[in-house]
Formats: sequence, C-alpha cells, structure tokens
Amino acid sequence: MLLGDDDRERYDEFVAACEYGNFLQSWEWGELKATTGWVPYRIAVEEEGRICAAVQILSRPVPGMRKCLFYSPRGPLYSLRRPELFEAILAEISALARQHGALAYKIDPAIAADSSDYVGMLVEHGFAPAGVTSGGFGGTQPRYVMQVDVGPDEEEIIARFKSKWRYNVRLAERNGVTVSSESSREEIGTFYELLLETAARDGFRVRAQSYFDDIYDLFIAEGMGGLFLASFEERPIAGAIVLTLGKRAWYVYGASSNEHREKMPNHLMQWEMMRWAKARGCEVYDMRGVANAEDKESPLYGLNRFKRGFGAGYVEYIGEWDLVYSPMWYRLFSAAEPAAHRLRLLMAKLRG
Repeated sequence: MLLGDDDRERYDEFVAACEYGNFLQSWEWGELKATTGWVPYRIAVEEEGRICAAVQILSRPVPGMRKCLFYSPRGPLYSLRRPELFEAILAEISALARQHGALAYKIDPAIAADSSDYVGMLVEHGFAPAGVTSGGFGGTQPRYVMQVDVGPDEEEIIARFKSKWRYNVRLAERNGVTVSSESSREEIGTFYELLLETAARDGFRVRAQSYFDDIYDLFIAEGMGGLFLASFEERPIAGAIVLTLGKRAWYVYGASSNEHREKMPNHLMQWEMMRWAKARGCEVYDMRGVANAEDKESPLYGLNRFKRGFGAGYVEYIGEWDLVYSPMWYRLFSAAEPAAHRLRLLMAKLRG
C-alpha cells in the first residue's frame, strides 16, 4: 500500500526499529530530496494493521523519454528472518513502477557483503549488480564504511582509540578548542563557509547552502541530528552534521578551516559527537564512507586510517543492485547518461 502524510510517524518508527534501518529511508530524507527534483514514495506491507515491511522510493524523470528511474537508498526494509516479505514489498514496488513507467529500480541496502543468502535472493528475483566504476566509495551511497560501537561506557570507548588519537583529543582540549552541539540555524552559514573552504582544498563539489538549511529544518530542528562547530578563540575552525534515527547515528558532513589544523579540532569534535550520540541512546556511530580496505593506493585511503584511529570497525555492504523493467529503454538511457552527466557537470562549473 502507498502511504500518505498521516503515516509519517509510524513509518519512521518502523524504519528506526528495523535491524538495518537508515536515515536515508526516513520520511525526512525523502522530503529533503524532493527539494532537489526527486519524487518520494513510501510503500508498506502490513499485517493486522502494523507495518512489517516498508520502503522509500525516490523517483526522478529521464529527460526526453517520459520515463523515470526508481532508487531506494539503503532499502527496502523488513525482518531478514522473513524473506517472504521481500517478495511482498517487491510486488508493491513493481506495481508502482508500471504505473509511473520506471525503467529500472536501484537498491543498495545496508546488508553485509558476505550475506550470500540475501544476494541469492536478489538474483532469484531478477536483480543484477550495478555497473559501478572502480574507486571512490563504491557507489551512490558508500559501500565501505567505518562504524564505532558507542554502547559501552565512555572510558571503554575512548580506550579503544589509538594512543595518538587519544593524545590528539586531549591536545585539542589543552589548546583551548571547544565544541558546541547547540548550534543555531543561523550558524548553518558558518558551517557552509567552512565546507566551501574544505571543498576548495580537497577538490570536490558542494550543494547550495539552501540544501543544508533544509537539513537543519527537517532533521536537526526536529531532534534528529546535530550541527557541531569546533572553535578556537571563539572562531569556528571545524564543523560537522550528524543525523540520528533509532539507535544509530551517522556522521554525514564534515568541514574544516585551513587554519589551526595543528590544534586537532577534528579529533576532539569526533569524540564529542560520539559522546553526544551515546547520550541520545545510540549504540552505533557510523563514520560513513571510506576506501575499499584492499585498495591501499586509493586517494581516499587516508580516511580509513583516520577513522580506524577512533576504534572504528570496517564494514563492506553488498553494493548496488538493479532490477531492469524495460531493457531496451534502459540500454538507451545507459548509453546517453555519461554524456548527459558530463554536460551537467560543465553547466554547474559555468554557474560557479
């Protein structure tokens, strides 16, 4: 069944309680993506009036084809002990795909890479691994992540840090760095300036500030996240956004100034974000994307070392899988999309 606005609370409650639920499947994330041209749909399978399987689908049009593409970041969701629910939710998704003319349906659930039964089920239902280019984080959403267990007491958590990381946390404190988790909406602008500085230094693109304003309104203002700023002599020198759902927290965006990096603000900020997540009842602090652990030549491999220093464990997911509904149209789209992507990047660069 297709859910409406009145189902928002119970849908989010189901996602939060699911064993591999994720903020990317939250109702709020769908609302955020709606500001960037996606259309969100939420589908559920019920038993005795209670949701037992659910999924958020993001749909975007394919230019010139009067077709669309479906994508469920970190979905669909159901109890893995009941694989029959996958077939039930997939039937609902396929019906919606026929209604809207979807070419294909992409998923990248937070399922461990060694889950052979789950992979076998995907193949049985017509899914195939997506053609993801090598390098990077392994897909639209990170295939390789680092996670910290923040269930134990604080002393045990920090004891798992590498000694240099513990030293850097204390060094930042001695240097007078402070971290605030009570940042106001107006301070999104401060964070954004740090993000632009980071992007210029590290060579990546960022969205408009309005996107981060929306994150504040949809998540942080509603108690589903935090905006953190690390300051030295009352001047912000690093910032981050953490989102939460249920017993999990995710480090989603981070930024830092070119100045005062020797004060180690990022080490202290990570520690304070873990403490904050734990105080909110979270048991897992997900530091998100890293490089493939076997690709030590990756330019992203420094992230592995940095995050591992906090006692984070490496997790690899099964990656992206596609279910193609219209093979001919999908082949046409796949042939044209690389050129269209390059054109979008060029236009974005020209617009600054």
